[in-house]
Amino acid sequence: MEINNTIYKLRTDAKLTQGQLAESMGVTQQSVQKWESGVVSPSIEKIVQMSNYFDISLDALILGKDNRVVEEMEKNKKLIPEYQNLHDWEFYSSNLSLEYIQSIEEGIDIEGYKDLFSSVSRLQKGETKKRLGDVLFDIVLNAKEREGYKYFEPSSLEAIQNLRRGGDNILEYNEKELEDKLYGAWMGRICGCMLGKPLEGIKSNELTTFLKETDNYPMRRYVYRTDLKPEIIDKLGFGFRGREYADEIDGMPVDDDTNYVVLAQELIEKYGKDFCPNDVGKIWLYSQSKNAYCTAERVAYCNFIKGYSPPQTAIYKNPYREWIGAQIRGDYFGYINPGNPKKAAEMAWRDASISHVKNGIYGEMFVSAMIAIAFTTNDVMTIIKGGLNEIPKTSRLYECINLVIDCFNSGKKFEDAIKLVTDRYDEYSSHGWCHTISNAMIVVASLLYGKGDFAKSICLSVQVGFDTDCNGATVGSILGVVGGIKSIPEYWQKPINNKLHTSIFGVGTVNINNCVDKTIKHIKEKNIL
Repeated sequence: MEINNTIYKLRTDAKLTQGQLAESMGVTQQSVQKWESGVVSPSIEKIVQMSNYFDISLDALILGKDNRVVEEMEKNKKLIPEYQNLHDWEFYSSNLSLEYIQSIEEGIDIEGYKDLFSSVSRLQKGETKKRLGDVLFDIVLNAKEREGYKYFEPSSLEAIQNLRRGGDNILEYNEKELEDKLYGAWMGRICGCMLGKPLEGIKSNELTTFLKETDNYPMRRYVYRTDLKPEIIDKLGFGFRGREYADEIDGMPVDDDTNYVVLAQELIEKYGKDFCPNDVGKIWLYSQSKNAYCTAERVAYCNFIKGYSPPQTAIYKNPYREWIGAQIRGDYFGYINPGNPKKAAEMAWRDASISHVKNGIYGEMFVSAMIAIAFTTNDVMTIIKGGLNEIPKTSRLYECINLVIDCFNSGKKFEDAIKLVTDRYDEYSSHGWCHTISNAMIVVASLLYGKGDFAKSICLSVQVGFDTDCNGATVGSILGVVGGIKSIPEYWQKPINNKLHTSIFGVGTVNINNCVDKTIKHIKEKNIL
């Protein structure tokens, strides 16, 4: 039942005229008429007021459900958490504006609730906001697809594979080059991540200013602590202090982008190549604390603890479900499937589906497949198109990556390709800055315009902003495979000192050579178990 019908029923059951209800609510009779006709919806304040006036739960009022018995039980005894203690990633109702944008992009038909989403999002963090958020989540979960929505974006593996263009052929690669390429993959990912790590979260206007002020634009080197001159820092609002810089580290510092590669290696070691999505969840729970996970991963982690299983862990109150988190997790599945993009993408799906849906899943499949192909060719375009063959041709990601390819093929500049990103995604919003598609477009543009040059490509991917460490890491990983360790100049490797620090329980710091050796072992074994 729609809220307008619920209000009418409550009023008539109580034998009230529209004028009497209007007087009780402190509004005009015309306002009540508009509520009941569905012309406008009551403000959130009036919804709460009516809930109290008619002694009806908020979800009963908005959705027409009768939960009076439950409400009566709740009145007798109720323990309420201190919601202010919850991080916004763990409090769904703090992200309702984001949920609305995400749902609209997915083609979910909730436009009629726009004002309600906006009103509830402005409420103070507390029980009322939590309960109204629950109602809005129920609306999203049960809403239909918007009529005329032009994309078809399934999340199940079978449906995804039915929409792929790729075949089942396994491509040949040179086994003699395998160790060199894997070492390049690990080191390339780490170096690219370290390049972007000090700049994560900075917006492009301040980033360009900073790089120019430090004689590093176009970008060609790491950011150093010595770059942080007081006159530069005072000019910019970005928080440079408290970060780690390449001129003061001993090995790659802890970062989620590199943690996930090691975590995937631990997953294969423990559960084998036939791991299932639930196994990924177990590894997460046993290997790191909650605070090691962000956005969609944090939501999925908490959902596992609450007893949900995939794919519900990706869906339940997860407004970050198409963000970049899965896209940064798929490298290892490409590493252990050289020449087999379909298998790499299928493993990536098993990993991504615990925390993401649709384009969030496709991003990880795309990257994993590109890496698998990179063992077989040094042609960047072939790698990109091969990766695209593993995701639905009916998706937004597929469409947007092809826009970047068309831009490159038509002879336009790198800046034109980046404008394709900024025209669609606002880096000043968390959603645009951290979405899978915006960052995948930057990765592809950097690969194409970098023309296979490791240093140029990772620098392009970082100097434009958005998710700098993620994009640097992905570009570095792909080109590390293409050219092997010999393609990564000593300058980039030296600060890493062949060491990778992690926050994974029982793992800690790892030697990169050992990671390579274990990767080779996983490639050669048909199954670990």
